[in-house]
Amino acid sequence: MKCPFCNHLHDKVVDSRETREGDTIRRRRECLGCERRFTTYERIDEVPYMVVKKDGRREKFDRQKVLGGLLKACEKRPVSTAKLADLVNLVESKVSDSPDREISTIDIGEFLMESLRELDKIAYVRFASVYRDFQDEQAFFNELKNLLKTKGG
Repeated sequence: MKCPFCNHLHDKVVDSRETREGDTIRRRRECLGCERRFTTYERIDEVPYMVVKKDGRREKFDRQKVLGGLLKACEKRPVSTAKLADLVNLVESKVSDSPDREISTIDIGEFLMESLRELDKIAYVRFASVYRDFQDEQAFFNELKNLLKTKGG
C-alpha cells in the first residue's frame, strides 16, 4: 500500500473494523515514512469462477454439480467421499489458477475421467458414459475396449 501523501511503501494498521453492511473492512493506517494517517477500504473479490460449456455458454462454477456427478459415478463403489472432495478441490484450484478465472467443461471432464480411471474403473466408465454421451452400446463397448487395452498395456 502506497502512502497517498509521500508514496512510501510501508505502513502499519492502527485500527480495523467492518462497515455496517459487513461487506467491507475499513482500515486506519499510519505511514512509516511521514507518519500521517489515511483510511483504506477492502472488499472481497467477487468475480465468480466461470465454466465454459461445450456450446460456448458460460455459467458459474458449481462445486456441488461436480461433486454430484462424481457421487453418481461412484455410487455403490469403494471410493471415499473424501477422495471425491479432493478431486473437486483440484478442479476448483485449476479454475482459480486460471488467469481469466474460467475453465472449459471439456478440461474439467477430461481431468475427472483421468482421475477416476486411476481411482475406480467402474466409476470411470459410468462417468465417461454420461460425459461422452454414448448414444449406443457400440460406443460404450469401444470405451471398455480402450480401458482394457490401457490396463493391459
